[in-house]
Amino acid sequence: MEKIILDCDPGHDDAIAILLAAANPKIDLLGITTVSGNHNVDNTTRNALSVCTAYGIKVPVAKGSPGPLLIDQVLAVEIHGETGLDGPELPPASFELDRRHAVDFIIDTVMAHEPKTVTLVPVGPYTNIALAARKEPRIVERVKRVVAMGGSFSRGNITPAAEFNVYADPEAADVVFRAGWDVTMVGLDLTHQALATPDLQDRVRALGGSISRFILDIWEFIATTHGGLLQIEYPAIHDACCVAALIDPEVFSTEKADIRVEIAGHWTKGMTVCNFEKMGGMRHFGGTASEQVNFRHTVAMKLDHTKFCDLIVDAVERLTRQKA
Repeated sequence: MEKIILDCDPGHDDAIAILLAAANPKIDLLGITTVSGNHNVDNTTRNALSVCTAYGIKVPVAKGSPGPLLIDQVLAVEIHGETGLDGPELPPASFELDRRHAVDFIIDTVMAHEPKTVTLVPVGPYTNIALAARKEPRIVERVKRVVAMGGSFSRGNITPAAEFNVYADPEAADVVFRAGWDVTMVGLDLTHQALATPDLQDRVRALGGSISRFILDIWEFIATTHGGLLQIEYPAIHDACCVAALIDPEVFSTEKADIRVEIAGHWTKGMTVCNFEKMGGMRHFGGTASEQVNFRHTVAMKLDHTKFCDLIVDAVERLTRQKA
């Protein structure tokens, strides 16, 4: 069983990631932490609590960072709406937040478990993860791995070079990729394969019930924004890809790479520069020893869409049975 902390900014695809993590018996969801990203942290926290309330998910929820480490705040209101989760109807939260800041929750949880047993799954900007690593450096050696939604090795979705989660706090992403832990980058090149195709939507619709309706409402809303702004044929289920890979490691293929985050470029800030080992990667990023290449990161490459869809449908089935 994979013990995880889901660090998120709900967000439509974040909500599906929460449901997938809560539903699957191979995942032990230790807690949910929230961050500013798709919307401000007050709204992302409220949305996380409301999703948990609606579907009986009883895990600690800790509110995190209200903005990036250094730069001005960037939100994705044009994608996720004025609440951060426009479209589906959710009840008000019926339980209280964990009293700790998300950064302290992450540190406390990692330190309380045996080394190499807790995986961090950031699917919003990496601010909380970076701050936790800086505040308590010992967690870097204790964390099993970091499986992060964000970045790209081809092109971005908020600028030509940068993906949103990394662009929203590039300095935090730089901290995360430079730390000594095992990082898997689940970027746009992978998540744009994770589409809510008509076949998947039909399978979810056939299940019936409130959870099916909730997910279909998410996809209906996102179709209007993704299609108009990002030119994606069907809604992309970005964040759930990270959870899916922890349930079934064969849901996508990977390659080893050295990943660096551009934090200074005028046109390329937030770009994830991927130097692939298998593709004859360059042995130096620059002239100093600190810039020498170490192919220690993992990059998600090719999605098995059938397996991914099966996991989404299975989660809806399980949660529907639990709610009945």
